[in-house]
Amino acid sequence: MVNGTKYKVIDRLLYYRLYSGRTMIGSGIFMSPQFILAIIGSPGASLVIWALSGVVALFAALSYTELGTVIPESGGEFIYILRIYGSCPAFFAAYTTIIVLKPFGITVAALSVAEYVMAPFYPDCHPPELVVKCAAAVTILVVTIVNVINVRVAIRIQVIFLVAKVLALTVIVTGGIVKLVQSSSVIVENLKVENAFKGTQYSFSNLGLAFYQGLWAYAGWYNLNYVYEELKRPEVNLPRSVIIAVSLVTGLYLLVNVSYLTVMTPKELMSSSAVAVTWGNKVFGSWGWIMSVAAALSAFGSLNGSYYSGGRVCFVAAREGHMPDILAMAHVHRLTPSPALIFTTIISLLVLIPGDFQSIVNYTR
Repeated sequence: MVNGTKYKVIDRLLYYRLYSGRTMIGSGIFMSPQFILAIIGSPGASLVIWALSGVVALFAALSYTELGTVIPESGGEFIYILRIYGSCPAFFAAYTTIIVLKPFGITVAALSVAEYVMAPFYPDCHPPELVVKCAAAVTILVVTIVNVINVRVAIRIQVIFLVAKVLALTVIVTGGIVKLVQSSSVIVENLKVENAFKGTQYSFSNLGLAFYQGLWAYAGWYNLNYVYEELKRPEVNLPRSVIIAVSLVTGLYLLVNVSYLTVMTPKELMSSSAVAVTWGNKVFGSWGWIMSVAAALSAFGSLNGSYYSGGRVCFVAAREGHMPDILAMAHVHRLTPSPALIFTTIISLLVLIPGDFQSIVNYTR
């Protein structure tokens, strides 16, 4: 609380225990598989990248958890750098997060939603770039309105879209299990030991780019640290939340990728702009559009969670004197950091104009 401004404390245990998982499971698992496979060159190596990315995310989450319990304040890496190293390094960290990392991440998630919303309308080709960007802009504005109006509305949306995420990924995993039992020719080509690692690219540049894409899919493990002051008993629930969430998400991502590889050849997977839609069309035929809707809802839920935390970073930086004072203000009745959220929206929309999914992910990672 500063200058009479304070957050609305979240006292719903289920919400913050699942928050990390909800923000992690979003655009990454639906948009990164084709890029990882194209970069690393083989199905087996792509699965290794997914697994190792999960391990890295878990270690990073544990480090953040330790920092969060020692420095019990909202703001994530900004507040930690400020308290440990001082004002100057924290200033650069704040501007990097507020101007680059968070807006770029929001833009990528919005592009993912737009790709999946538009995919059923363009079944034989990629949706036009202008159409996708317009849909992404509308998505960002909708999320802004929701988060500015009411914190609890944003929380309820998170819970609703969590159901969509779980259902979509459960359907994909189940479909993969069925295909594994049937032992199709695609499975033999992709997952048989002698074929799994054929064509792997071992150069440092390829490995680095593949990890960029993989780690993007796990982005979200740190979001609880941004809203630390809004949690109840965070010293107990923060460690539990991140350990359970990252571990479960890692296992789920591996199963989903195996499912993709049981249905699609590497060439089909790499050429797809919306992997879940291509998977759905092959498994469900004319009903494949259902996967497009489910993937879009999943990405929207992740975007909402990232947006929720991103506004808090800007709020805390302004509260500490590193951003204009107006960004440290909150709505008198709703207790939402409206100026900070609107500022994040403006930057995200500016990033959307020249950017595309892969270039933004590679830049921000």
